[in-house]
Amino acid sequence: MKYIGSLLLLLICISAYSQEDLSNFETYPEFTSCENSSFELQESCFKNSLRAKILSEFVLPEIVSEENYAGEIMVLFEVTQEGEFKVLYTEAVYSELKEEIKRVFAELPTIKPATYNSEPTYVQFRMPLRIPLDQNLRTSSVSSSVVATSLENSKEEKSLDTYSKIKSKPFKSEVPSSNLFVPLSHERYNRFDAAMNAVGNNAHTASKPFLYSEVAVNYDIDAETEVMLKDKKSWFGRKLWNEHLVTFQGDNYWFTGDVVLDLQVGKDFQSDLDYTYNNTRGAIFQGGLGKNFNFYTVVYESQGRFADYFNRYAESIAPYSGGPATIPGRGVAKEFMDDGYDYPVAEGYISYKPSEFFSIQFGQGDNFIGDGYRSLLMSDGASPYPYLKLNTSFWKLKYSNTWMALRDVREEVSGEGSYRVKYMANHYLSLNLTKRLNIGLFESVIWQNDNGRGFDVAYLNPVIFYRSIEFSTGQNGGNAIIGLTGKFKFSNNINAYGQWVIDEFSTSEIFGGQQSWKNKLGYQLGIKYFDAFNVPNLYLQAEYNQVRPYTYSHNSIVLNYGHNNQSLAHQWGSNFREFIAIARYRKDRIYGSAKVIIGKRGFDFNNTFEPVAYGGDIYTSEKQRPYEYGVKIGQGNTTTSLYSELEGGYIINPVTNLKIFGNVIYRDFDPSQNTSTTFNNNTVWLNFGVRTDIFNWYFDY
Repeated sequence: MKYIGSLLLLLICISAYSQEDLSNFETYPEFTSCENSSFELQESCFKNSLRAKILSEFVLPEIVSEENYAGEIMVLFEVTQEGEFKVLYTEAVYSELKEEIKRVFAELPTIKPATYNSEPTYVQFRMPLRIPLDQNLRTSSVSSSVVATSLENSKEEKSLDTYSKIKSKPFKSEVPSSNLFVPLSHERYNRFDAAMNAVGNNAHTASKPFLYSEVAVNYDIDAETEVMLKDKKSWFGRKLWNEHLVTFQGDNYWFTGDVVLDLQVGKDFQSDLDYTYNNTRGAIFQGGLGKNFNFYTVVYESQGRFADYFNRYAESIAPYSGGPATIPGRGVAKEFMDDGYDYPVAEGYISYKPSEFFSIQFGQGDNFIGDGYRSLLMSDGASPYPYLKLNTSFWKLKYSNTWMALRDVREEVSGEGSYRVKYMANHYLSLNLTKRLNIGLFESVIWQNDNGRGFDVAYLNPVIFYRSIEFSTGQNGGNAIIGLTGKFKFSNNINAYGQWVIDEFSTSEIFGGQQSWKNKLGYQLGIKYFDAFNVPNLYLQAEYNQVRPYTYSHNSIVLNYGHNNQSLAHQWGSNFREFIAIARYRKDRIYGSAKVIIGKRGFDFNNTFEPVAYGGDIYTSEKQRPYEYGVKIGQGNTTTSLYSELEGGYIINPVTNLKIFGNVIYRDFDPSQNTSTTFNNNTVWLNFGVRTDIFNWYFDY
């Protein structure tokens, strides 16, 4: 069972204390009814009062009665320094028995806490509750372990006791109720997507990643995990299948440590290479100090070689003088052996929630805005970046402000061996207008470090329109983008969602009907179907995206909507339209998914004699456009593409999200004209591996 190791350790400690060993300065917790009991009767009064209250409130679940079950429930609990009852662990044959005993303990009153040397302390108890209930009337077997919180002895004794009292308590995961982020994983988020989008739910689902505490309001992550646990009693079995590798829990603090793996081996059947691979090893540490402060850090060391089309794309976005490639979504790579890449990555953040209305995160990672598979506003497809995030939630509103430091890694803007730094500030306001309808307003601005400007403190104001600041700083002072989002819940099973992005705000051109290049717009429409056709955990999604040429670009290329040569919005940049169909299914630890993406894209011809920009590459200047009007999606080297992916897997450890999986990708890429960088090719890529699924891989370029 999940806590057997910790429980055995605790029982060993408990066995070292008998009633005769307890100091005369220790007192038991005290119910109101025991106030007049003598010192000698405190223990029996506490235990008898507790037993009476539990037996009077406990309702035997129907299934237990029907099956005439005889056995017991084991409960490990503590009475805190504040006199509150806190269940640490339960063990029973029926989950219904566990839930009932937790309910009963939750309704117990706050009592006078135990004391040591006249100071409040916490006490841990182990209590079996026998079924049928009348067997509990014969005896009481509540054992205890008292932990002192203050000592008044000599200085030497105080020093020794201060150290010795730091002991690990039985670990009960605080992650599901913490202020940590749920790592961005499509499969992981799909598990609670239906609960977060139920009709009447006041959740705001577009601003991601979610805090665990946000999800916990609508979905029981503990219950989900408990269903998938295996009955493993050995240390190795528990750590592999059910638990974090390293855990420590003290009084009001905790942390966990885990190994991270992403080991893949595959074959691109159209490649001259014998095989593809990815070899990622890493470590995660996360924890909490008090109820409001949490931290998370993960470090990856990776080497890989991928399918030919993915390798070509990674090399096409390589930084100036930094290495042969940038692995999309990961980071800058250096050469590894003859044909591989070495790409270390580090992410992490601290999270603080000063009140119920505010939460603050500062770290390095990715963000996402939207309800779809893609986002036209902010996606997690680019490399991690430093950010500061402020979330404000109250009434039917959630307001997210994010400030980021980004890099332009092109040779033209690099200087003195370093990459060009630029900054982004965005805010997103989400409002639940009704229990079915949500709308969101988005505004973002990017500016560069010109004239020693650095980080412009004017953008620190979280309640100002960034567009007005952009105007006040000069024509090329910044690049502002605005957007709208919407979601409508037809039922608990069907949601529709959408986005609209506006990169150029010239009403005469937008509504002029001449297809001006200034019509820098894009939109998204999608629908989700939960428990499709009444099949539990069957999820279907359809999504359409289109973005006109030159969207996200800028005359001053540094001010484009990019980071490390990657788009911060849709991974394809602009000048495209696509249709996406996704199906997902899960049952216990088994999961599967299927994805099909059909697209039309417009690429540049990359002719050195005619360097014309047709609006698909956000890292080309708008000044290179071939014409002012008649601009259409797919212009330039028109390319049709088909991407399909089928994956199936098994969740080895639901706590760390370690999985074993296999997938196959088929990709067909057909431009109207073959060039040195854009040419007809198709790919069948087969992969098998084991990975800790805590970030999204995107291979659909």
